[in-house]
Amino acid sequence: MSGVTVLLIGGPTTVIELGGLRLLTDPTFDPPGRYPIGQRALVKTTGPALSEEQVGHVDAVLLSHDQHADNLDTSGRALVAACPVVLTTRSATDRLGSPCTTLACWEQIDLPRPDGRPLHVTGVPAQHGPDGTEHLTGEVTGFVLSGEDLPTVYVSGDNASLDVVRQVVARCGPIDVALLFAGAARTPLIDGPLTLTSTDAAEAARILDARHVVPAHTEGWEHFTEGPGMFEEAFTRGGLRDRLVAIAPGERATLCGDDETGAGTA
Repeated sequence: MSGVTVLLIGGPTTVIELGGLRLLTDPTFDPPGRYPIGQRALVKTTGPALSEEQVGHVDAVLLSHDQHADNLDTSGRALVAACPVVLTTRSATDRLGSPCTTLACWEQIDLPRPDGRPLHVTGVPAQHGPDGTEHLTGEVTGFVLSGEDLPTVYVSGDNASLDVVRQVVARCGPIDVALLFAGAARTPLIDGPLTLTSTDAAEAARILDARHVVPAHTEGWEHFTEGPGMFEEAFTRGGLRDRLVAIAPGERATLCGDDETGAGTA
């Protein structure tokens, strides 16, 4: 089986190399700054580890949602407008227009691999906060990537619900690699985390029975309340430390293939 490489750029932005394709998640390439949202602002504290130019060509963007700047900032919007394939929610497609393609929940779209075989991209649910807050946080999607001779990869998007994780594994499992957006993001407007806590990320790993779990979206913004260091503690408590692949921005890991490696600098 061919492996998958995950390169963490920062925040939710990663490059997933799978089946000869390069997929970019939730592009955020702006420097630190403030992003007004209603009567408050999201504050970005660190910039990306790599620039768009350093990242280079990508074949498609997997955009979990567009309504929050920590998942799609100003530079990211320009990149999306120029990318040949952008898979996202219906509401994001309505707002952003071409070249976005709506990927509905449980719908599958095939991307052609260099060898002619398809990479299957399936839209899966994501709940960006506690039950009953969807009208406040908006529509979000996750993704499952699969294909012949490839590991199955779950990209959670901004999800805070373990019930959603159970749905994903029931419909799309088994999962080889889980890229979990976590950080326990919080806002004064909602009572509860908007993304997975470190403890919930460990439980998600158990539910998925994933061979490898890569946390993302845990740093770079003020509204995250749990940083990268808390994940090792949570996974160790849960007896899952061997499944955790903790990479810092600018690092990559190759997983599930003959060329499997640990974290290393890009």
